[in-house]
Formats: sequence, structure tokens, C-alpha cells
Amino acid sequence: MVYLVSLLALMQTPLDLTREVKQDLMKEVVGHLSAMPNRNTSNATLTDAAQYIADQYRKIPGLQVEIMKYIAPRSQRVPVEKEVVEVVATLPGETDRRIIVGGHFDSINMQERTLDAIAPGANDDLSGMSQAMEVARIMAPHKWKDTLVFVAFSGEEQGLLGSRALARRAKQEGWKIDAVLSSDIVGNSVSLNGQQDKHHVRVFSEESPNHNSRELARFIEWNTRKRLRGFEPKLVFRRDRFQRGGDHTSFNQEGFSAVRFTEAFEEFTRQHTKNDLIQFVDFNYVANVARVNLLNAATLANADPAPTNVKMDPRQAHDTILRWTPIANTKYVVYWRETTSPVWESSREVDASKGEVTIEKVNKDDYIFAVGAVGGIPVEAK
Repeated sequence: MVYLVSLLALMQTPLDLTREVKQDLMKEVVGHLSAMPNRNTSNATLTDAAQYIADQYRKIPGLQVEIMKYIAPRSQRVPVEKEVVEVVATLPGETDRRIIVGGHFDSINMQERTLDAIAPGANDDLSGMSQAMEVARIMAPHKWKDTLVFVAFSGEEQGLLGSRALARRAKQEGWKIDAVLSSDIVGNSVSLNGQQDKHHVRVFSEESPNHNSRELARFIEWNTRKRLRGFEPKLVFRRDRFQRGGDHTSFNQEGFSAVRFTEAFEEFTRQHTKNDLIQFVDFNYVANVARVNLLNAATLANADPAPTNVKMDPRQAHDTILRWTPIANTKYVVYWRETTSPVWESSREVDASKGEVTIEKVNKDDYIFAVGAVGGIPVEAK
């Protein structure tokens, strides 16, 4: 696999970068790994897969690649406690703030329930893991404010073990994570019951006082809708699918803002079975998911820090006055939506060096407001 650095790297915008997404590199990675009998977290094949993934990341100039080790405790799906690995590839930025993009590469067969059962795991979740690698390939030639971290998680099928290990490490080491974009099962556009959607990807988010995941999801929807045509996020306001989970939740639990991307219609008969094969992966769809991840990772990675103390003037008025604590040389965007709207409807970029702006003829009784640094996650005004 050969990676080429664009001669126009420093001139391109996040939207320009989405045109560089290529299916063939993702197909090559998914094809190689799904040809393995399985990548069960308890098997040596997982370590072989991790080494292959690390080698692919090492071919991308500028990345610092780590094979991270952690302990998988004995459980129903892990017969013996053991040390396992996952891959963490870091693209250093100007600051120590971080954006994480990832997907898991382990697989499991829940029909046969043996460690050596065939489990190609092409869609669940080589689709998500490979698109993260494609995002890394395209972002690596560029300079970013934030540090980018691209992760191939393991242990997801045994209870989010790898993501929990990395999230806890991040908490202990004081990582400043602005956003986690986790893609899990993003390669199916047509289900066997006749449902199909080639134009949307679901984004799951949790609302909590401990992180800003719901506003991260709203920003992704707004940023994508405004800039990318033909493929959009569909927001789902719940932590994950009903009674199921994903790697983003490990970061939520440590207080980090994280969301999950998942295809609009899952084909459940191919999940956790020997039928999760590469021929059932729609790489046009995976490429579009990569474009959404790329657009938003690139936008977020060049944003200034979020404002603090965002408040509305409490006095009754037809206009709405917003105030916040500004950061020098930072431009801001004010967002607003009706109280019944799930997404941002209007926005205005403001050069408010004093941390105050008036939105004329928009009443705070009827609208919800937020302020964010340009390209950053909005903070709701209270």
C-alpha cells in the first residue's frame, strides 16, 4: 500500500479533503483482515491483525504508532485473563488538545460461541476501523491545532475492553480530549427485508452534565448539512442502540464528549456470524462515512478552545443578549434553534472580542442559544 502526500496539502479546506477519500485502500485493509479466520480478542490472530494495522499506519508519514497493551480480565467471553493489544496512531498538533477517530477490529461469532469459530467481521467493524485509517491518511500531510489520535480498538465484543482501557489511560494521564468519533458497523446500505438508505448515517449521543456529547452530535449534523451534499448524519438522541453498546460509551463514562456512527439500517443476520463478509460491504457507503468523519475531525481539529460562562441576559426583551468569557484572538459563532427543534437552525459568526453579542428580534423565550469557537463544539447558553 502506497500513501501519497498532496502537493496542495497546506492549501486545502476540510471540504476539499473529502474529495481525497479512496475506496481501494479501505477495501485492501478489509479484504486482508476479513480473510483471517477470526480476530477474537482471546486469540493470537488478534495480535497478528494488530501488527498488520500498525504496519499500515506506519506507512503514513508523520504518525507515531503504538501497539498498546492492556489486561482483558476473565469473563464469560474471555476464558482466561490475558494481555491483549490495540493500535493507537498519533498525529501531533500544535496543542495538546486531542480529537480521537476510531473503530474496533476484533470480531466474534455468537452463533457457534467457540474461540476458533469463523468470524470475518468485515462490517462489524472493519468498516469503521478502515475508514478511520483513511481519515488518518488524508489528514496526516496537514498541520492541525489539535493532536489527532486514530485508534483500532480491540476487546469491543467482550465488553468495550480496549476503549475502556484507553479512556481510563486518557483520564489518568490528563488528556484534553475535545471529541471522540467512533464508527461501528458503517458498511451496510441495504437490508434483506428491503430497507435501504444510502444517504444517511446515524449518530448516537448521550446527554449528560459530565460531557458535551449531545452538542458534539448537533455540531456534526450542522457542519455536515451546511458543507457536504448527498450524505448526512441522522441524529439519534440515545446513548446507543437499544440494550447495546459501543466504544464511545467508555469515553462518555470518563467525562469525554464522544459519539457513535452506525449505518441507517443494520442487517442483523450478518452480525457476529460467519456471514459478515466483505462482499456485503458497500464501500461507497463506507467512503461517505469517512467523508463525514474527515470533514468534522478536520473542522474540530482547527478550532480554538470552547468559550466558558456562556449566559443569556435575564432581562425581558425582544432581542437576546449573550455573554461569555472570551479568549484573545478567537472568533465565535452564535447558534439558535426553536425549543422544539433537535438541530441548530440559524447561526451567525461574530467577532466579539468583549464576549458579548446581541441577536436582534430573536426572543430567548422561544429559542435555545449556544456559542462556540469557529469550528468548535457549541456551549449552550443558560
